[in-house]
Amino acid sequence: MIVDILEILRKTEALLEGHFLLTSGKHSDRYIQCAKITQYPEYCEEICKAMAKNFQDEGVDVVIGPAIGGILESYEVARQLKAKSIFAERENRILTLRRGFEIKEGERVLVVEDVTTTGGTTREVIDLVRSHGGIVVGVTSIVDRSGGKIDFGVTFKPLVIVDFNTYNPDECLLCKRGIPYIKPGSRKILS
Repeated sequence: MIVDILEILRKTEALLEGHFLLTSGKHSDRYIQCAKITQYPEYCEEICKAMAKNFQDEGVDVVIGPAIGGILESYEVARQLKAKSIFAERENRILTLRRGFEIKEGERVLVVEDVTTTGGTTREVIDLVRSHGGIVVGVTSIVDRSGGKIDFGVTFKPLVIVDFNTYNPDECLLCKRGIPYIKPGSRKILS
């Protein structure tokens, strides 16, 4: 099965062009809003099936994603792997397990994200899994926005790797041209 992720991103209008303020505080000329993919269950299923296939021989017991971005994708990957699906959410700015979710000692856990940029949230999920005694078998995402630079210390298999232009605010070419930015996504700017 070959999935053309960039084509799906274009078809679902998840790949945006313009001037964007990222959660990291940096600026970019492109943004990926993976939530737009989930409007189309057939694309979401196709993408998640590809992510699951990369870990089908790892004996995954639990699939976890961070709220909100990874909930639907982690659910569908878990369904494909016939594993339990849970998600982490923030409480007082810290990712935690709530709603009665648990990871048992020794359970093999796959972390699923929609987009990884700096990897900060994914690292938090990895730490959370380990703090509960889980074994992280790997990380997968639809898009690795770092250009392949992220190292989580475990197997990382994104479906597509991109390297979009990013700028520090004081060096942003788009700002210098007077183009106003927008802040998409659900997370506040990291300070």
